[in-house]
Amino acid sequence: MQQTTVVVPNYNGIKYLAACLDSLRVQTSQDFSVILIDNGSTDGSAEFVQTRYPEVTVRRFEENRGFCAAVNEGIRMAQTPYVILLNNDTICEPAFVEALLSAIREKPRCFSCASRMVKMRHPERIDNAGDYYCALGWAFARGKGKPADEYLTGREIFSACAGAAIYRREIFDEIGLFDEAHFAYLEDVDVAYRARIAGYHNYYVPEAVVRHFGSATSGSGYNEFKVHYSSQNSVYLVYKNMPWPQIILNLPFLAAGFAVKIGFFARRGYLRQYVAGLGRGLRMCGADKKVRFHAGNLPHYLKIQWELWVNVFRRVFGF
Repeated sequence: MQQTTVVVPNYNGIKYLAACLDSLRVQTSQDFSVILIDNGSTDGSAEFVQTRYPEVTVRRFEENRGFCAAVNEGIRMAQTPYVILLNNDTICEPAFVEALLSAIREKPRCFSCASRMVKMRHPERIDNAGDYYCALGWAFARGKGKPADEYLTGREIFSACAGAAIYRREIFDEIGLFDEAHFAYLEDVDVAYRARIAGYHNYYVPEAVVRHFGSATSGSGYNEFKVHYSSQNSVYLVYKNMPWPQIILNLPFLAAGFAVKIGFFARRGYLRQYVAGLGRGLRMCGADKKVRFHAGNLPHYLKIQWELWVNVFRRVFGF
């Protein structure tokens, strides 16, 4: 029986797909299958994969339903104990699958393992070595832009970047799949947060290396799409995962964090989009999606809260 399924979400990514899928063909372990979920592409992506990569199962949506809907469909289709989510704008090093699978199998309380994502054009630099989340309401990539050889040691992280990570499939049955209300951005932090509340862990695996272009679907840098959904989901993430006493405890930090972001995006000409996103996020808070508090999970909440405070210093002082 195969142990893992690689799920590749795709939207008009035909120029990246050959490099991505070719890199999967030369993995040191072939103990996996590949599913491509096409989000209503109009560039011939699905047809290209069906013709050139007959080993890949292609599931097509009629319209772009977002990252979360795409990977959820792949997770539901998978019949393996583990699922690897992989962005279409990546190239995997040969031991990528083997390293992720080995790492998660030896950690029974592990929900996800993040890879060492390096920049495509500058592979000596880190793109993502796991994600942190802090009391300011900010999620940020560990090590971004720093020398890749400084991140050769595995460790526990807050969450894995879903652009290249492995997940234990059975835990989704307990905590739920990716929240499609996110559409895109912070969905991986949200699902990892829910796993952390339930007492599971997330790890960084430096032996699993993937080169990443970054923002192939939404565009590089800041744009209206990114700013809107990121601000919306930053509010929704807090509401959904923090019990009310924890929200009140963190309110001074959250207020400061959102104030800084307002100033940041105002200077870059995206004030209207950022504020509109915050408003939409507040309106989403009426939805019945809040994670139910259970007293048995209190130790997990306390550990998470400590990390939220520590990660403020990591983000502000860069350590």
